[in-house]
Amino acid sequence: MAGSARVGNKTGRVRHPHASPANKKDDNVVHDSPRAATRRRGTLRDGVRRETSTIDHIGFPVSDYPRSKAFYEKALAPLGYTLIMEVGADHTDSGSPAAGFGKQGKPDFWIGGEGGLKATLHVAIAADDRGTVDAFYRAALAAGGRDNGAPGLRPQYHPNYYGAFVLDPDGHNIEAVCHAPA
Repeated sequence: MAGSARVGNKTGRVRHPHASPANKKDDNVVHDSPRAATRRRGTLRDGVRRETSTIDHIGFPVSDYPRSKAFYEKALAPLGYTLIMEVGADHTDSGSPAAGFGKQGKPDFWIGGEGGLKATLHVAIAADDRGTVDAFYRAALAAGGRDNGAPGLRPQYHPNYYGAFVLDPDGHNIEAVCHAPA
């Protein structure tokens, strides 16, 4: 990003153009010098993420659209995700339907009926607490998912990494994760 895209202040910290105004505190974003931010990018402090994601949404094709849509409606419900938008085949470039799941009216997790991928992918969705991770795991298994790692701590990532892994109908590794201490 060019220097002109940032607004500096006397402390050496920068405010990114899409961040909260300088006089408004934003507890979810850490704003430091570009060098300090680069050093910390992707790191954790006390097991809690200090940055927000810059990914707006993700989408991938599935081999059996109705089956996968039903799976995700049930599996993502404990995480607060619902089916927010469905686009009919006549309104997509691919000629296949698409379903967007998300929270608070914004679909950020999309599936499309174009057919499955040649390889599987891994998607992790943040959970507010460990109980929500457990609920996701139970709901995903009840919806037809296959176990790929029961809920529990994964200290190889960091001491508070609590996750559960389930394979969706196409074999994609779907995870719910909580980074907060117990």
